[in-house]
Amino acid sequence: MATVLVLGGTRFFGQKLVERLLAEGYQVTIATRGKSGNPFGGKVEHVVIDRTNASDLQSLMENRTFDIVYDNICYSPNEAKVFCDVFNGKIGKLVFTSTLSTYEIDGAIKVEEDFDPHNYAIRMGDTADFTYGEGKRQAEAVFFKYAEFPVVAVRFPIVMGTDDYTERLHFHVKRVAQEKPIGFVNMEAEMSFIHADEAARFLLWAGETEVEGPFNATATGAITLRTLMELVEKATGKRAKIALLGDDEIRSPYAIPASWYMKNDKATAAGFQFSQLDSWLENLVQDIAKQYT
Repeated sequence: MATVLVLGGTRFFGQKLVERLLAEGYQVTIATRGKSGNPFGGKVEHVVIDRTNASDLQSLMENRTFDIVYDNICYSPNEAKVFCDVFNGKIGKLVFTSTLSTYEIDGAIKVEEDFDPHNYAIRMGDTADFTYGEGKRQAEAVFFKYAEFPVVAVRFPIVMGTDDYTERLHFHVKRVAQEKPIGFVNMEAEMSFIHADEAARFLLWAGETEVEGPFNATATGAITLRTLMELVEKATGKRAKIALLGDDEIRSPYAIPASWYMKNDKATAAGFQFSQLDSWLENLVQDIAKQYT
Protein backbone atom coordinates (compact mmCIF):
# COMPACT_ATOMS: atom_id res chain seq x y z
CA MET A 1 0.00 0.00 0.00
CA ALA A 2 1.45 3.33 -1.08
CA THR A 3 2.06 5.87 1.68
CA VAL A 4 1.09 9.52 1.39
CA LEU A 5 1.74 12.52 3.65
CA VAL A 6 -0.47 15.58 3.36
CA LEU A 7 0.74 18.78 5.01
CA GLY A 8 -2.58 20.45 5.67
CA GLY A 9 -5.59 18.49 4.54
CA THR A 10 -8.37 19.16 7.03
CA ARG A 11 -10.17 21.96 5.18
CA PHE A 12 -11.61 22.73 1.74
CA PHE A 13 -9.80 21.16 -1.23
CA GLY A 14 -7.14 19.67 1.06
CA GLN A 15 -9.85 17.69 2.84
CA LYS A 16 -11.30 16.65 -0.50
CA LEU A 17 -7.85 15.45 -1.57
CA VAL A 18 -7.52 13.26 1.51
CA GLU A 19 -10.98 11.82 0.88
CA ARG A 20 -9.91 10.88 -2.66
CA LEU A 21 -6.64 9.38 -1.45
CA LEU A 22 -8.49 7.21 1.06
CA ALA A 23 -10.97 6.12 -1.59
CA GLU A 24 -8.03 5.06 -3.78
CA GLY A 25 -6.63 2.91 -0.98
CA TYR A 26 -3.61 4.97 0.05
CA GLN A 27 -2.22 4.86 3.57
CA VAL A 28 -2.56 8.53 4.54
CA THR A 29 -0.85 10.63 7.19
CA ILE A 30 -1.96 14.21 7.70
CA ALA A 31 0.24 16.75 9.47
CA THR A 32 -1.44 19.91 10.78
CA ARG A 33 -1.31 22.36 13.67
CA GLY A 34 -4.38 20.61 15.06
CA LYS A 35 -6.55 23.73 15.00
CA SER A 36 -9.10 22.34 12.54
CA GLY A 37 -9.41 18.93 14.15
CA ASN A 38 -9.34 15.64 12.25
CA PRO A 39 -12.43 15.01 10.13
CA PHE A 40 -11.19 11.55 9.13
CA GLY A 41 -10.92 9.90 12.54
CA GLY A 42 -9.03 6.63 12.54
CA LYS A 43 -8.90 6.45 8.74
CA VAL A 44 -5.68 8.50 8.79
CA GLU A 45 -2.68 8.99 11.01
CA HIS A 46 -2.86 12.54 12.34
CA VAL A 47 0.37 14.20 13.45
CA VAL A 48 0.22 17.63 15.09
CA ILE A 49 3.22 19.75 14.09
CA ASP A 50 4.27 23.29 13.28
CA ARG A 51 5.05 23.25 9.54
CA THR A 52 7.55 26.09 10.00
CA ASN A 53 9.51 24.27 12.72
CA ALA A 54 12.45 22.24 11.39
CA SER A 55 12.61 20.08 14.52
CA ASP A 56 8.94 19.12 14.11
CA LEU A 57 9.55 18.05 10.51
CA GLN A 58 12.64 16.09 11.51
CA SER A 59 10.71 14.29 14.25
CA LEU A 60 7.92 13.50 11.79
CA MET A 61 10.34 11.93 9.32
CA GLU A 62 12.46 9.99 11.80
CA ASN A 63 12.80 6.40 10.55
CA ARG A 64 10.07 6.72 7.94
CA THR A 65 9.53 7.43 4.25
CA PHE A 66 6.59 8.39 2.03
CA ASP A 67 5.85 7.66 -1.60
CA ILE A 68 4.10 11.00 -2.16
CA VAL A 69 3.96 14.22 -0.13
CA TYR A 70 1.43 16.98 -0.72
CA ASP A 71 2.46 20.34 0.69
CA ASN A 72 -0.53 22.69 0.80
CA ILE A 73 0.88 25.03 3.45
CA CYS A 74 4.34 26.17 2.29
CA TYR A 75 4.46 29.94 1.75
CA SER A 76 8.13 30.93 1.86
CA PRO A 77 11.59 29.97 0.60
CA ASN A 78 12.79 29.24 4.15
CA GLU A 79 10.00 26.69 4.60
CA ALA A 80 10.80 25.12 1.23
CA LYS A 81 14.53 24.87 2.03
CA VAL A 82 13.88 23.21 5.39
CA PHE A 83 11.53 20.79 3.65
CA CYS A 84 14.27 19.81 1.18
CA ASP A 85 16.84 19.42 3.95
CA VAL A 86 14.56 17.09 5.90
CA PHE A 87 12.81 15.17 3.11
CA ASN A 88 15.64 14.59 0.62
CA GLY A 89 16.20 10.85 0.30
CA LYS A 90 12.98 10.01 2.14
CA ILE A 91 10.15 10.62 -0.33
CA GLY A 92 9.31 9.60 -3.85
CA LYS A 93 7.62 12.79 -5.02
CA LEU A 94 6.39 16.21 -3.88
CA VAL A 95 3.23 17.92 -5.11
CA PHE A 96 3.43 21.55 -4.04
CA THR A 97 0.34 23.74 -4.08
CA SER A 98 1.35 26.97 -5.81
CA THR A 99 -0.77 29.72 -7.30
CA LEU A 100 -1.82 31.94 -10.18
CA SER A 101 -0.27 34.70 -8.05
CA THR A 102 3.15 33.65 -9.37
CA TYR A 103 2.10 35.55 -12.52
CA GLU A 104 1.81 39.30 -12.94
CA ILE A 105 -1.65 40.86 -13.37
CA ASP A 106 -1.06 42.38 -16.78
CA GLY A 107 -4.02 41.30 -18.90
CA ALA A 108 -2.16 38.54 -20.77
CA ILE A 109 -3.33 34.93 -20.52
CA LYS A 110 -0.63 33.02 -18.64
CA VAL A 111 1.25 29.85 -19.56
CA GLU A 112 3.79 28.03 -17.41
CA GLU A 113 6.76 29.60 -19.19
CA ASP A 114 5.69 33.05 -18.02
CA PHE A 115 7.28 32.25 -14.67
CA ASP A 116 10.39 30.06 -14.76
CA PRO A 117 11.33 28.99 -11.21
CA HIS A 118 14.50 27.28 -12.46
CA ASN A 119 16.02 30.63 -13.40
CA TYR A 120 14.59 32.86 -10.68
CA ALA A 121 16.90 34.64 -8.26
CA ILE A 122 16.39 33.12 -4.83
CA ARG A 123 16.08 35.43 -1.87
CA MET A 124 15.66 33.55 1.39
CA GLY A 125 13.17 34.71 3.99
CA ASP A 126 10.03 33.88 5.93
CA THR A 127 6.39 34.40 5.01
CA ALA A 128 6.30 37.88 6.51
CA ASP A 129 9.15 38.98 4.23
CA PHE A 130 7.19 38.60 1.00
CA THR A 131 3.85 39.15 -0.63
CA TYR A 132 1.82 35.98 -1.08
CA GLY A 133 2.76 35.70 -4.75
CA GLU A 134 6.46 36.37 -4.21
CA GLY A 135 6.58 33.89 -1.33
CA LYS A 136 5.19 31.21 -3.65
CA ARG A 137 7.61 32.18 -6.45
CA GLN A 138 10.53 31.90 -4.07
CA ALA A 139 9.27 28.58 -2.69
CA GLU A 140 8.99 27.14 -6.19
CA ALA A 141 12.52 28.30 -7.01
CA VAL A 142 13.90 26.69 -3.85
CA PHE A 143 12.11 23.39 -4.42
CA PHE A 144 13.34 23.08 -7.99
CA LYS A 145 16.91 23.95 -6.96
CA TYR A 146 17.35 21.90 -3.80
CA ALA A 147 14.93 18.97 -4.02
CA GLU A 148 16.45 15.57 -4.77
CA PHE A 149 12.99 14.19 -5.56
CA PRO A 150 10.57 14.98 -8.40
CA VAL A 151 8.49 18.12 -7.81
CA VAL A 152 5.19 19.23 -9.31
CA ALA A 153 4.22 22.85 -8.64
CA VAL A 154 0.46 23.11 -9.13
CA ARG A 155 -0.54 26.67 -9.96
CA PHE A 156 -4.17 27.10 -8.98
CA PRO A 157 -6.30 30.17 -9.62
CA ILE A 158 -8.88 31.07 -6.96
CA VAL A 159 -10.48 27.83 -5.80
CA MET A 160 -14.26 27.91 -5.41
CA GLY A 161 -16.76 25.85 -3.45
CA THR A 162 -19.68 26.12 -1.08
CA ASP A 163 -17.34 25.20 1.78
CA ASP A 164 -14.63 27.74 0.93
CA TYR A 165 -13.52 29.06 4.31
CA THR A 166 -12.17 32.26 2.71
CA GLU A 167 -15.71 33.01 1.46
CA ARG A 168 -14.50 35.15 -1.43
CA LEU A 169 -17.38 34.25 -3.73
CA HIS A 170 -19.72 34.28 -0.73
CA PHE A 171 -18.69 37.91 -0.13
CA HIS A 172 -20.20 38.96 -3.46
CA VAL A 173 -23.38 36.92 -3.10
CA LYS A 174 -23.99 38.09 0.46
CA ARG A 175 -23.47 41.78 -0.28
CA VAL A 176 -25.72 41.72 -3.32
CA ALA A 177 -28.41 39.85 -1.36
CA GLN A 178 -28.15 42.47 1.38
CA GLU A 179 -28.11 45.32 -1.17
CA LYS A 180 -24.70 46.53 -0.05
CA PRO A 181 -22.10 48.02 -2.44
CA ILE A 182 -19.09 46.15 -3.79
CA GLY A 183 -15.95 47.91 -4.98
CA PHE A 184 -14.25 46.90 -8.22
CA VAL A 185 -11.48 48.32 -10.39
CA ASN A 186 -12.22 46.86 -13.82
CA MET A 187 -15.49 45.08 -14.50
CA GLU A 188 -14.23 43.86 -17.89
CA ALA A 189 -11.25 42.02 -16.38
CA GLU A 190 -11.38 38.25 -16.92
CA MET A 191 -10.47 35.66 -14.30
CA SER A 192 -9.76 31.94 -14.08
CA PHE A 193 -11.27 29.70 -11.41
CA ILE A 194 -11.30 26.04 -10.41
CA HIS A 195 -13.81 24.11 -8.33
CA ALA A 196 -12.52 22.55 -5.11
CA ASP A 197 -13.54 19.07 -6.25
CA GLU A 198 -11.54 19.49 -9.45
CA ALA A 199 -8.58 20.90 -7.55
CA ALA A 200 -8.50 17.77 -5.40
CA ARG A 201 -8.84 15.57 -8.47
CA PHE A 202 -5.92 17.37 -10.12
CA LEU A 203 -3.69 17.01 -7.06
CA LEU A 204 -4.40 13.29 -6.98
CA TRP A 205 -3.53 13.04 -10.67
CA ALA A 206 -0.32 15.05 -10.22
CA GLY A 207 0.82 12.66 -7.52
CA GLU A 208 -0.08 9.46 -9.35
CA THR A 209 1.38 10.30 -12.76
CA GLU A 210 4.99 10.85 -13.76
CA VAL A 211 4.60 14.56 -14.50
CA GLU A 212 7.10 17.02 -13.07
CA GLY A 213 7.56 20.77 -13.11
CA PRO A 214 5.07 23.65 -13.03
CA PHE A 215 1.48 23.02 -14.14
CA ASN A 216 -1.42 25.42 -14.45
CA ALA A 217 -4.59 23.81 -13.13
CA THR A 218 -7.76 25.71 -13.94
CA ALA A 219 -11.19 25.06 -15.35
CA THR A 220 -11.26 25.75 -19.07
CA GLY A 221 -12.52 29.21 -19.89
CA ALA A 222 -12.58 32.57 -18.17
CA ILE A 223 -15.30 35.01 -17.11
CA THR A 224 -15.44 38.77 -16.84
CA LEU A 225 -16.28 40.22 -13.47
CA ARG A 226 -19.29 41.89 -15.05
CA THR A 227 -20.66 38.53 -16.18
CA LEU A 228 -19.90 36.97 -12.82
CA MET A 229 -21.89 39.68 -11.07
CA GLU A 230 -24.76 39.11 -13.48
CA LEU A 231 -24.82 35.48 -12.31
CA VAL A 232 -24.95 36.73 -8.71
CA GLU A 233 -27.80 39.10 -9.56
CA LYS A 234 -29.73 36.28 -11.21
CA ALA A 235 -29.23 33.98 -8.23
CA THR A 236 -30.20 36.56 -5.60
CA GLY A 237 -32.89 38.40 -7.52
CA LYS A 238 -31.21 41.67 -6.52
CA ARG A 239 -29.36 44.33 -8.48
CA ALA A 240 -25.67 44.64 -7.63
CA LYS A 241 -24.50 48.01 -6.36
CA ILE A 242 -21.13 48.45 -8.04
CA ALA A 243 -18.67 51.08 -6.84
CA LEU A 244 -15.34 51.95 -8.39
CA LEU A 245 -12.59 51.24 -5.89
CA GLY A 246 -14.07 51.81 -2.43
CA ASP A 247 -12.55 51.13 0.98
CA ASP A 248 -11.42 47.80 2.44
CA GLU A 249 -14.88 47.01 3.75
CA ILE A 250 -16.57 46.99 0.37
CA ARG A 251 -13.65 46.13 -1.94
CA SER A 252 -14.13 42.87 -3.84
CA PRO A 253 -11.52 40.13 -3.32
CA TYR A 254 -11.60 40.02 -7.13
CA ALA A 255 -10.88 43.73 -7.60
CA ILE A 256 -8.12 43.36 -10.18
CA PRO A 257 -7.00 46.09 -12.63
CA ALA A 258 -6.62 43.79 -15.65
CA SER A 259 -7.44 40.26 -16.76
CA TRP A 260 -5.72 37.58 -14.70
CA TYR A 261 -6.18 34.12 -16.10
CA MET A 262 -4.23 31.20 -17.45
CA LYS A 263 -4.19 28.35 -19.94
CA ASN A 264 -4.29 24.70 -18.93
CA ASP A 265 -2.93 23.35 -22.24
CA LYS A 266 0.17 21.73 -20.69
CA ALA A 267 -1.81 19.63 -18.21
CA THR A 268 -4.42 18.81 -20.85
CA ALA A 269 -1.70 17.55 -23.19
CA ALA A 270 -0.33 15.43 -20.32
CA GLY A 271 -3.70 13.69 -19.99
CA PHE A 272 -5.82 15.59 -17.46
CA GLN A 273 -9.36 16.50 -18.52
CA PHE A 274 -10.62 19.78 -17.08
CA SER A 275 -14.19 20.93 -16.70
CA GLN A 276 -15.60 23.90 -18.55
CA LEU A 277 -15.97 26.86 -16.19
CA ASP A 278 -19.47 27.65 -17.44
CA SER A 279 -20.61 24.07 -16.76
CA TRP A 280 -20.64 24.58 -12.98
CA LEU A 281 -20.11 28.21 -12.00
CA GLU A 282 -23.73 29.35 -12.28
CA ASN A 283 -24.93 26.37 -10.22
CA LEU A 284 -22.33 27.13 -7.56
CA VAL A 285 -23.45 30.76 -7.32
CA GLN A 286 -27.05 29.60 -6.95
CA ASP A 287 -26.09 27.14 -4.21
CA ILE A 288 -24.31 29.87 -2.25
CA ALA A 289 -27.21 32.29 -2.78
CA LYS A 290 -29.51 29.87 -0.93
CA GLN A 291 -27.58 30.74 2.24
CA TYR A 292 -28.50 34.42 1.95
CA THR A 293 -31.92 34.54 0.29
